[in-house]
Amino acid sequence: MSSHHLNTEPVLERLFFNNRVFFLAFFLLATVVLGWQAMQYRIDASFEKMIPLKHPFIQNWMERRDELGSGGNSLRISVEAKEGDIFDAGYMESLRRLTDDVFYLPGVDRAALKSLWTANVRWLEVTEDGFEGGPVIPQTYDGSRQSLEELRVNILRSGQVGSLVANNFRSSIIEFPLLEFNPETGEKLDYKALSQKLEELRTKYSVQGVDLHIIGFAKILGDLFEGVDAIKIFFLLAIAITLVLLFAYSRCLKSTLVAVFCSLVAVVWQLGLLTAMGFGIDLYSILVPFLVFAIGVSHGVQIINNIGIESAHDATPLDAARRTFRTLYIPGMLALVSDAIGFLTLLVIEISVIRDLAIAASIGVAVIILTNLVLLPVLMSYIGVSRRASDRLKVTEKKEAITWRAMSYFAHPVVAPLSVVLAVAGFGASYYFSQDLKIGDLDPGAPELRADSRYNLDNKFITENYSTSADTFITMVETDTEQCSSYAFMDALDRYMWHMKNVDGVQDAVSMVTVAKQVIKGLNEGNPKWQALSRNQYVLNNAISNQTAQQLYNKDCSLAPVLIFLEDHKAETLQRVVQATEAFAVENNQDGLTFLMATGNAGVEAATNEVIGYAQNQMLVFVYGVVSILCLITFRSVRALICIIVPLALTSLLCQALMAQLGIGIKVATLPVIALGVGIGVDYGIYIYTRLEGFLRQGMPLQQAYYMTLRTTGKAVIFTGITLAIGVGTWIFSPIKFQADMGMLLTFMFVWNMIGAIWLMPALARFVLRPELLATKAREEAVLKSQVPAG
Repeated sequence: MSSHHLNTEPVLERLFFNNRVFFLAFFLLATVVLGWQAMQYRIDASFEKMIPLKHPFIQNWMERRDELGSGGNSLRISVEAKEGDIFDAGYMESLRRLTDDVFYLPGVDRAALKSLWTANVRWLEVTEDGFEGGPVIPQTYDGSRQSLEELRVNILRSGQVGSLVANNFRSSIIEFPLLEFNPETGEKLDYKALSQKLEELRTKYSVQGVDLHIIGFAKILGDLFEGVDAIKIFFLLAIAITLVLLFAYSRCLKSTLVAVFCSLVAVVWQLGLLTAMGFGIDLYSILVPFLVFAIGVSHGVQIINNIGIESAHDATPLDAARRTFRTLYIPGMLALVSDAIGFLTLLVIEISVIRDLAIAASIGVAVIILTNLVLLPVLMSYIGVSRRASDRLKVTEKKEAITWRAMSYFAHPVVAPLSVVLAVAGFGASYYFSQDLKIGDLDPGAPELRADSRYNLDNKFITENYSTSADTFITMVETDTEQCSSYAFMDALDRYMWHMKNVDGVQDAVSMVTVAKQVIKGLNEGNPKWQALSRNQYVLNNAISNQTAQQLYNKDCSLAPVLIFLEDHKAETLQRVVQATEAFAVENNQDGLTFLMATGNAGVEAATNEVIGYAQNQMLVFVYGVVSILCLITFRSVRALICIIVPLALTSLLCQALMAQLGIGIKVATLPVIALGVGIGVDYGIYIYTRLEGFLRQGMPLQQAYYMTLRTTGKAVIFTGITLAIGVGTWIFSPIKFQADMGMLLTFMFVWNMIGAIWLMPALARFVLRPELLATKAREEAVLKSQVPAG
C-alpha cells in the first residue's frame, strides 16, 4: 500500500485499525461493566405508564383522584359456584374467606372493597314506619336455610342483581380498586407478584367448590408477565435461526460466530446502559432487544459479505477489513443514525411506555454503530474469512451471476416502467384498503391476549352473566360546594343519563340521581309514577342522605360521577360516547355546572385512542422527515432521496392496509411498529443506493451498475431481509397476542422493505437518476483530486 494511499485513508479508519489492541481492550472492559449492569435489569410495569398523563381526560381525573379513586385500575373477581347457586352455606363461607384474603392483598384500596360480605353493600326499602335498610348479609346470618332465604330477599332489595350478583344467581363479584403506590411504604405496586397471589387464590378456592374469574388491568399485566418467558424463548430461537442461516450463507463458522457475537454485545450494552440510566424494561420495550439484535445482524451481514468478497480477491484479513470499513462506514453510519433519530420521533407520543420504547431502541441502535461498524471489522481483521469460504465464494460468484443478471432487468428500460406502474397501483390499492384502519381495540376483552386465553374466557363469563360490563366510562360533573343536591344540578345529571342511554353501545348509566329516584318512589308507596326528581329541596336532601347515595358524590357535595356502562371498549363505541358527552357538555356547561371527561377504564382508553389518533400521522411525518433530511445531507440529491424513500412509503401504506384487513387497530402495542419498520427498512435502501451510485459514477450503464450492486450488496440485503423475517415470524406463535401482531407486521415490513429496495429502487432510478451526469461529476472530482498535491 503506497504512502499516498495511506494519506487518503479516512481518519476513522486509521484511528481504529492503527490502534486495534487499545480498542479491543476498551470493548472488552465496556462489555464486562455493562454486562454486569445488564444482569440487574428489571421488568417494570405501571398503570400510569400505559396512559397519556397529559391528556385533558387524564388530567381531569388526576386532579380529582382523591375524591374519585383509582380510575380504571381496578379488579373484579367473579366467584362461581361449581354446583347449585350462591344461596348455599358452603359457597357463602368460601366467599367470606376469599373477601378476607383479598382485603390483605398488596395494593388493594381496602376502603372501596365491595363484596356481599362488606358493609358498603346494603339494601334499602320503605315501610309504613319509614326507611329500613342494612348490610346485605343479615347480622343474624348463621348459614341456616332461614338466613340464606333472608339473604336472597336482601339481595333482591339491594339492586345488586346484574352488577354484584349474576343474573342467574350462580356467582357474585368481589370488586376492588388498586393503589399505584403503597401508602405505608411508598413502594410501587408489583403487578407480577399481585397476579401470582391471585392465581394462588384461584387454585386454593378451586378445591373448595368455587371457580374464580378475574378481570382488570392488573390481571392483564400479570398474564403478560407470564408470557415474558415465551419472549425469551423466541429470542433464543431467533438467535439459533440466524446462526444457521448465516452459516449457510457464508459457509464460514468464524465470521458467523463473530457477527452474531457482536450483535449480542450490542444487546448487552443496550440493557446495561438502560439499567445504569435507571430505566426498567416494560412489557412493550422488552421486544426491543430482539430488534437491536436484528438490526445488528443486518449490518453485520453487509460487513461479513464485503470482507468475504475482498478475501476472495486475495486480500489479507487486515486489508479486507480496512477496505470494508472504508466502503461501508458512511452508509452504515447514515442508516444507523437514521434509525436512532427515527425511533426518537416516537417521543412525540405522550405515553410513557412508547417513550421508553423509543429511548431503548435509540440507545440500542446507537451502540450498534460501535459494536457492528467498528468492533466487527476490527475482530475480522485478526480472524479473517476461512480459505474454504473464500474459495467457495469464487465458485458461487460465477453460478450466481446468472441470477443477478436476470434480476438486473428490474433496471431495464422496458421492465422499469412496468414496475413503476405496478407500484402506483400498489399505492392506490393500499390507500383504498387502509381507509378501514381503526384506532384502538377492535375486539372485546383484552386484545393484548389471545381470544382463548384464560383472561378473555374470564371476561366472556362475566359479560355473559352480568348486566353491567367491566367497561365503564365515568363522567365527572362539578358544581359549587354543597350544591350537588340542588334540583338544577340533579336535573342536569338526569338529562345527561337519559341522553347517554340512547347512545349505541351504552348499557346503562348510574349516578346519585338513580338512588334519589328510588328513594322518592319508596317514599310514595313505591308508585312508579313518583320515580322522578322532586323540586322540593328538602325531599332531594333526604333522597341522597342514605349511605348508598353518599358513595356517589364527594364529601363537600361539589362533585358527582356518572357511571356509564358500555357493551365493549371498541374504538367506535368509545368515540360515540365521547362525542355524545361533548355535545351535551357544550349545550349545558355553565357557571356552577361543568361536565368533565373522563375516567373509568373506558375513559382512560378513550383518552389513549385520541392521543394515538393524533400522534400517528405526526410520527410518520417526523420519521420520514428525519430520514429524508439525513439522506439529503449525505447524498446531496433529491433524486437519491426519491429512490430511497418511495419504496419505504409503499411498504408503510401496505402495512396499514394489512392491519385494516386483519382487524388490527392502531394502539399502544402496534403504533411503534410502523416507525420501527421504516427505521430498519431504510438500511436496505441506503446500502443498495450507495453501491449503485458508486458504480454509476464509474460510468457504467444503469443495468450494468445494478448488476454489480446485486453481486455485492444486493445479495446481502436479500439474505438479511429473509433471515430477519423468519426470525421475527416465529413471534406469530406467541401466546401474547400483541407480540404475535408485532411479529406478523414486522415480518411483512422486513420482506417488503427488502423487495422495495431490490425491485422498485432500480426502476425508479431509471426515471429519476441521470447516470451520465453522475459519471461526469465523478470525472470532475477525480481531476480536482489529482491536482491536489499529496501529503
